[in-house]
Amino acid sequence: MQIRDERVEDAAAISRITAMAFETAPYSSGAEPRIVEALRQAGALAVSLVATSDDGSILGHVAFSPVRIDHAAGRWYGLGPVSVAPEMQRQGIGRALIREGLARLAALDAEGCVVLGDPAYYGRFGFISDPALTYGGEASPYFQRLVLTGEPPRGNVSYHEAFDVA
Repeated sequence: MQIRDERVEDAAAISRITAMAFETAPYSSGAEPRIVEALRQAGALAVSLVATSDDGSILGHVAFSPVRIDHAAGRWYGLGPVSVAPEMQRQGIGRALIREGLARLAALDAEGCVVLGDPAYYGRFGFISDPALTYGGEASPYFQRLVLTGEPPRGNVSYHEAFDVA
């Protein structure tokens, strides 16, 4: 498996894999492929990586886009969606994509990253829930942050408007 930056010609495969990955997820609205496309169209994919097989087939994708904390500019990003082809899940592909994406954010001098997801899964990467950082005005154990540099932020997080397509 190789991990590389998304290319223009990858868009259809990314959309297909994202749709398949979230198809049976009970928490999914089915909007994930549209969110990725809207982020791409807005130029808001700060980091967009694919995992490929030896023959070049796309196995998975991860997106990182800018977020705002209480309407203040900063260098914070949101992780997601992350998707892996269903037949390839639980083989470390998502983990590798996330680790590489976080390394890329660090290289961009990002201050940190937030994610809305399973604390047991994202805790492996150092994400923690912080009641001082909210999403939708509420603290949640599923909303987590990872500080890459500086102090932990306080306030309410807003994702890019592309997430409103949900």
